[in-house]
Amino acid sequence: MWRIVAGAMLAALVAGCSGGNVSASATTSGDGSGGGGKGNAALVTVTVQSRNGAHVFQVEAARTAAAQERGLMFRTDIPKDGGMLFAPYPPDGPPRAANFWMKDTPSSLDILFIRPDHTIARIEENTVPFSQTLISSGEAVAAVLEINGGRAGELGINEGDKVSWDR
Repeated sequence: MWRIVAGAMLAALVAGCSGGNVSASATTSGDGSGGGGKGNAALVTVTVQSRNGAHVFQVEAARTAAAQERGLMFRTDIPKDGGMLFAPYPPDGPPRAANFWMKDTPSSLDILFIRPDHTIARIEENTVPFSQTLISSGEAVAAVLEINGGRAGELGINEGDKVSWDR
């Protein structure tokens, strides 16, 4: 019996981010711990400085492994300049390459992978809802910002742009 339970727990970890370095999108609780309700998560102000000016987002904070595993799953109510910041990424160690997917995520997202120097390493635009295809950062990142699909292009946000947020 123990082996079955341990095997199920290991499979769940690999499907999430803590063991397999794969993050899915979902809701967080007010403390960013991933505990539950939508709309009551701790909000963080994120500013992306691009060539055409500053773009400000009010996003939910995913600071724990549980919150980062669930991300924005099942969410269809993401405000126009809302989303989720995964910082620090990962929550339990130094920056590393990130792999995300859209499993159980009905909303298209732009995923911005952020280097330790706070510049955007890569942008995956208009992700495919519910896809289990891995989306990789391609290099070690210290944070990841998910915003509504198409917003990065609409606002002129590009790789190399600087990102800041309150901690």
